[in-house]
Amino acid sequence: MPPHLLSFADLSYAEVINILDVASDLKEKRARGKTSNALKNRTLAMLFEKSSTRTRISFEVAMTELGGHAVYLNYKDIQLGRGESIADTARVMSRYVHALMARVYRHETLVEFTKYSTVPIINGLSDLEHPCQLLADLLTIREYKGKLKGLNFSWVGDGDNVCNSAILACALTGMKMTVACPQGYEPDKGIVNKAKEMGGIVSITRDPLKAAKNADILYTDVWVSMGDEEEYDQRLRDFKPYQINSKLLEQARHDVMVLHCLPAHRGEEITAEVVDGPHSAVFDQAENRLHAQKALLLELLS
Repeated sequence: MPPHLLSFADLSYAEVINILDVASDLKEKRARGKTSNALKNRTLAMLFEKSSTRTRISFEVAMTELGGHAVYLNYKDIQLGRGESIADTARVMSRYVHALMARVYRHETLVEFTKYSTVPIINGLSDLEHPCQLLADLLTIREYKGKLKGLNFSWVGDGDNVCNSAILACALTGMKMTVACPQGYEPDKGIVNKAKEMGGIVSITRDPLKAAKNADILYTDVWVSMGDEEEYDQRLRDFKPYQINSKLLEQARHDVMVLHCLPAHRGEEITAEVVDGPHSAVFDQAENRLHAQKALLLELLS
């Protein structure tokens, strides 16, 4: 396991499968009320530049249920918000806590932390990637489909940070990835090239119906991410043909599963009948953030 998790590409196939196996075991034990003190006397700092529901709750509960402790840090409430350098902050934090999970605007912030931190840095979301989300997604897909390799994974909408991590996750686990997005909203070129170097099959199209054809997984995210609010009206116009709805589902396999990392805006990127319908796995997906992150923390901190 690498000392930090900034990108899904930091993980090997064996490490991913091990994390998923441990997550499945922890999920089953939690359902039976079995607890663990594996991370007793361990502390996770959680630094947030962006607001959060699932990331904050899942990491905090994960540390608590593993016998450890989590400290919530709002960027504006600590000295970083008043101009203290990342270098000094990282050096100090390394003497207090056993790991730092950070949810930031710029991926470069995480990279800077790794230069000076002597404890693991976990990417809780950046403008480039969201690897923790994809660990939960892979766990959910494996629960529903019984496998990963050979599945058709179709992304419809913005080629954003979650899409970037999905491209790498598909390449690593043997899923075929198709991205349908408007011109100008493509996933990161460096990520796509990296996935292809890993042996991944990645195709980008403008046609959402084509992307949905024979899909085992249909995935979307919000059209207007945090930081893009000024582009709201333009994005709604550009993405209007890229909604996941019943018409799109008709193109996919009969047992297609629908994923969304949430929060969902019903009537925009996805319709209510789909996100709340029988093909939706979004709330199992959200729950699995907890189990996957428990397994990740054990891998990094045990």
